[in-house]
Amino acid sequence: MYINRSMESTIKRIEKGFKAILVTGPRQVGKSTILKHIHGNRKYVTFDDPVLLSETKSEPGLFFRNNKPPIILDEVQYISELFPYIKIECDKTEEKGQISLTGSQQYHLMKNVSESLAGRVGILELSGLSLREIQGIHFDKPFIPDEAYISAREKEFKIQNNVWELIHRGGYPALADDAVDWQTFFSSYIQTYIDRDINALGNVKDKLKFTQFLTALAARTGQMLNYSAVASQIDVSVSTVKEWLSLLEASGIVYIMQPYSNSALNRAIKTPKIYFRDTGLVCYLTKYQTADTAMNGALAGALFETFAVSEILKSFSNAGKDYRMNVTYYRGKDKLRRKENGERTERETEIDLLIEQNDIIYPVEIKMSANPKLAMTNAFSLLDQIPGKKRGIGVILCMYESVLWLKDDIVALPVEYI
Repeated sequence: MYINRSMESTIKRIEKGFKAILVTGPRQVGKSTILKHIHGNRKYVTFDDPVLLSETKSEPGLFFRNNKPPIILDEVQYISELFPYIKIECDKTEEKGQISLTGSQQYHLMKNVSESLAGRVGILELSGLSLREIQGIHFDKPFIPDEAYISAREKEFKIQNNVWELIHRGGYPALADDAVDWQTFFSSYIQTYIDRDINALGNVKDKLKFTQFLTALAARTGQMLNYSAVASQIDVSVSTVKEWLSLLEASGIVYIMQPYSNSALNRAIKTPKIYFRDTGLVCYLTKYQTADTAMNGALAGALFETFAVSEILKSFSNAGKDYRMNVTYYRGKDKLRRKENGERTERETEIDLLIEQNDIIYPVEIKMSANPKLAMTNAFSLLDQIPGKKRGIGVILCMYESVLWLKDDIVALPVEYI
């Protein structure tokens, strides 16, 4: 059963302005499915086919003589030899949207696109199913929590009663079918991912060690990156950890979130954080076999934060918006003093997310709690030090089931408001 994707309208809009469109994203998130749904009568060719791949590599100049646009070309990262000929086809006509491309590996792909198709291709990033898509919600704005967003989102708001079931199962479209076994799906996914994507991107000889690396990283989702700790745990060099991590990022398995940087915040820690793109994959790698064990396990808070961050990033990419420079986090050596259980404590200041739009910074805390408190936002006032920037509405994303204003400029929102 096809689930309507939020990106459908974005693809149609982008195709009106470019001769080709490229949809990137991890394996099995539905890239070719969405293009075939939009262009039902368009010829479809996949370079997952080894015979076709071999023929095209040997005679790339003949490909478009046998396969005329409009056309969908799937997994084009395998066939860099074809990109100059895609450019030639684009330059033959003024018609837009004639060539639709997909690729699971951004690492090599972007180099080929920038060299051959600059100005000719619109690039979009598709992730797994969003909560909006699962709920059948048509709201398509990126999560920028000003009053206009909150008011508009309220009109299509639904509480998700089994949110931990979704966190545990993950967002891969195949798993929307309850008949698909969760364990078998992820076991096969990891095997295929290592055999195909990782071997295509880099020469990883020790598959067992790489699987251990994946597991070690999954246990650190939502945390600041510590290369040395991961290297020590799995007994490889720091340089190997960095190389393998770049492969995971390039193939869409993880996202490396950069810290916010501004000279006014001179005590900021400049270490990035790591988030897995899919919480179901994290649960599989960390051996949380049920939603209940995930909800009550040591990683529960990190899983909830990873889920919320992933949903926010999807809201941007599905709308065709780049989030990489607009969504950051802050952690600083500024000491935040507060009372806990009657005792005064000091800890480093952290704001889970900073979402910037038009020189307005919206601070966001993500809490696996149904009891949001104003004290959770004490660090937000740090943003008032930044010249030329304005602090927008502060948000606590949580398990509370309705909108709760805690101050004129601070609101608690259910995670379903993303």
